[in-house]
Amino acid sequence: MKNLSRMGNPILRKVAEILPTHEIQNEETQNLIADLIEAMHHYGGVGIAAPQIGVSKAVAILEIENTNPRYKITNSQPLTIVINPKITILDSSTQGFWEGCLSVPGLRGYVERPKKIQVDFFNEKAEPVSIVAEGFLATVFQHELDHLFGKLYIDHIKDSRLLSFNEEFEQFIKHEFEKTLED
Repeated sequence: MKNLSRMGNPILRKVAEILPTHEIQNEETQNLIADLIEAMHHYGGVGIAAPQIGVSKAVAILEIENTNPRYKITNSQPLTIVINPKITILDSSTQGFWEGCLSVPGLRGYVERPKKIQVDFFNEKAEPVSIVAEGFLATVFQHELDHLFGKLYIDHIKDSRLLSFNEEFEQFIKHEFEKTLED
């Protein structure tokens, strides 16, 4: 199992290398994808990017199951391999979610991001793919792809009072935040 790169590791602040299209289907890249899938499932994330396992390549994956107890979601996203992504903002109005990250363990922060985006990328077969994402899915894509551009979710927190340890979030913040969503 690959160890996770954590906040402070310089690889998380580098822009990941673009993968030449002819290398996407080679054994090294396919092994990287397998390592990412294994790490994401092992560590319990909804996504992970290559820099998080110490590889500076523009490869990320995500998979959202609506049965994941950490997230109240109704939509799911099948396992998606994202290579050399480009993001286009389709709706710049923002939405906020409390985000956590495998590379920033033990913390959660409130981040506002654009509501609707388009992500253009190559899949694991070197085929071009375009996905329009809204809501929570748009946030997950932006969070994971930030890793390929040397950014962490904490870089987007506008108010440092909205950064919390997970235990304190569960005890003091989560219930109040969920009440505001219901209003």
